[in-house]
Amino acid sequence: MAGILETFGLDWAKFLSQVIIVLIVYGILSKYAFGPVLSMLDARRRRIAEGEANLETIKADLGKAEEKVRAMLEKANADAERLITEARDSAEAVRAQKTQEAIKEAQSILEKAREASRLEHEAALGELKRDFGRLVIDATSKVTGKVLDDKDQKRINEEAVGQVAL
Repeated sequence: MAGILETFGLDWAKFLSQVIIVLIVYGILSKYAFGPVLSMLDARRRRIAEGEANLETIKADLGKAEEKVRAMLEKANADAERLITEARDSAEAVRAQKTQEAIKEAQSILEKAREASRLEHEAALGELKRDFGRLVIDATSKVTGKVLDDKDQKRINEEAVGQVAL
């Protein structure tokens, strides 16, 4: 084996000094370089794990919030439908009430119109009777050639009106 070591040029003193130097460099690097890098990587790993856990929590909270929003929207829609139904029912009741009021008012107007028509008819009939009586009296006085007094005028007027009324 000594021959092989000499063939490859192994000098134990140099080899041991290089091993010691490598161990010293490894010790320095592990204390000042690898340690902080590994602790930084470990801290990042922990933050990533915490972030993923927070993400799961946020997803769960988001799901709950979406459920609450959905429930609130459903309640709001139900309330809106109820209000619309109540408004329609109220509008229908008001329409029916106003229709009844309009019918009553129309009937009242018709009754007033009938009464006014009846009164106008009676007034016109009374005026017609007076005019007819005056015509009869004028015709009678012209036919008889005499001036009729109030008593005769009244009697002729009543007879003429009585015959017209029949």
